Amino acid sequence: MEFDRELDVKGLNCPLPILRTKKALAEMDSGQVLRVLATDPGSQKDFPAFARQTGNELVSQKEEGGVFIYDLKRK
Repeated sequence: MEFDRELDVKGLNCPLPILRTKKALAEMDSGQVLRVLATDPGSQKDFPAFARQTGNELVSQKEEGGVFIYDLKRK
């Protein structure tokens, strides 16, 4: 997946990953993709809910070696 910006929120717990993601997306243009790297297990529920609530598209969600990777497309 191609992405325009990467945000590393590993080691941060709820609600910080979502808050930092919201701020990063606000600085991006419509259609750009933000990749978020997180370690908080709660983020697996938080990111899909965040995408639904904000209208941004959760393009992909996966886990690699204990790191959760989310690609969000800015609405």
